[in-house]
Amino acid sequence: MEDNPAPSQGTPPEPPVSPPPISPTPPPANPEGQARTWNMLCHLSALAMLVGVPFGNILGPLLVWQIKKNEFPSVDVHGKAAVNFQITVTLAFVLTLVAMWVGLFFCVGWLLVPVPFLIVLAGVIFAIVAAIKANNGEEYKYPWSLELVK
Repeated sequence: MEDNPAPSQGTPPEPPVSPPPISPTPPPANPEGQARTWNMLCHLSALAMLVGVPFGNILGPLLVWQIKKNEFPSVDVHGKAAVNFQITVTLAFVLTLVAMWVGLFFCVGWLLVPVPFLIVLAGVIFAIVAAIKANNGEEYKYPWSLELVK
């Protein structure tokens, strides 16, 4: 004997269940949120120097700025600020190293030994502060920044 009885003649077979329709495109993302993210990345990309990228503190913000400045107008403002500040930090770092080596000739260069480290530390701290401000939708004016890129 079979366990499955034969289907009765009076009931039609059940139609196959189809999955619900899938939306072809995801809902549009918040453009203001995207702009804030790219603004923040303009500043945080300067930390590329900490992972060993030569001149990463300048190249990171420069790349983000150049890629997204036409898409988001606020990235143009934040990118210029980040690039200008990182160029200023790099110039201060190099000039301090030169002054330190010249000073070593006169036996006073050792007084400048902590200054390059403090310049790098200030560059990192100000970049993080600027990134937080940018993520909150605020503009940040870096202290002691030369305006070289306009």
